[in-house]
Amino acid sequence: MSSAKVTVAWPKIIAVRVSEDTLSVDLEDGRTISVPLSWYPRLVYATEAERQHFEIAGAGYGIHWPDIDEDIGVEGLLLGKRSTESPASLARWLAEREKKREGRA
Repeated sequence: MSSAKVTVAWPKIIAVRVSEDTLSVDLEDGRTISVPLSWYPRLVYATEAERQHFEIAGAGYGIHWPDIDEDIGVEGLLLGKRSTESPASLARWLAEREKKREGRA
């Protein structure tokens, strides 16, 4: 019995918009993917300025937010994947953010 390997060509990201409750990504094939911001807790807790400070990265296949160390790929968006960050990891990140804001880091 033979098997076939399927290769998927993911479309590149050409534009990103982040609102108070939605992440919308325009793709080169004409689609726009919109997902709830609640899928990505770091974006929920980010300031407006942090949300708007992103880079289309990975040759167009991802988005990177350097201020909050968040990365989201086009593959995950198209497959409907939410953040896989654990509650413990998010709690540590939030505690570190608070320390930095208070000047204790």
